[in-house]
Amino acid sequence: MDALSAAHSLLATRLGEKRPGPREDPADPRTVQAMQLVINLPKQDPPARAQVLADAAVSVVKLCLDPRAGEEGFWRDGLERWYTHRIRKVVRRARNKAWRDVQALPGVTVGSVRAFVPSAVGEVPKEISKLQVKGTDLEPSEALLRDATLPTLYINSDLGMSAGKAAAQAGHASMLLAAALPVDSVRAWGQRGYAVNVVEAPAAELARRLDEAGAVAVRDAGFTEVAPGSLTAVAASVRPRGASAPRG
Repeated sequence: MDALSAAHSLLATRLGEKRPGPREDPADPRTVQAMQLVINLPKQDPPARAQVLADAAVSVVKLCLDPRAGEEGFWRDGLERWYTHRIRKVVRRARNKAWRDVQALPGVTVGSVRAFVPSAVGEVPKEISKLQVKGTDLEPSEALLRDATLPTLYINSDLGMSAGKAAAQAGHASMLLAAALPVDSVRAWGQRGYAVNVVEAPAAELARRLDEAGAVAVRDAGFTEVAPGSLTAVAASVRPRGASAPRG
């Protein structure tokens, strides 16, 4: 089994298991696992909101399917611990030197977003932990429509989520989609950089998209901004060019 297949197997198997795993105590940050995401938000010419959501989605799936996730070591261990806990993401903002500083920490940068190997909340490096969680608001932007043959992430616009919250949901959607796809389709998607389309749409549109074959839903645990069980995102899959038909 090659590294991508091993990384995909870990993702699909662990997310397919019943969770939560180990008991978590929100008062004890050593027991809570999370993936940190940092958005580069300069004061002048910040990125478009839809582009940030796409960058978050791609950085998360690239991190989960990185070859190092298919081999023994720090990268795989961090992901496996996270997969067996509640799937939490914490999104922070940075600019200038703070953005440059976090590039040295283990993770994947795509455009304006860097995703980091998950860890216990109490063990987040200071270069990340000092960054603010608030202040990730961005004005709505036009949908990002790259290619009709790419997966499309639909983000629930009725919920009024901040860009940081919506970025976390986009990351959830991309990794759930990767877990649901057969490895041959994932490999073909990876050859296109795991690119996605992003559309922010009303809840009714998300519900309609759920009827499409291969669609996956993200329902939020309700820790921040939205009520528990809210439908925050739907990833609608298409079969990437060159992929074999899904095995059933």
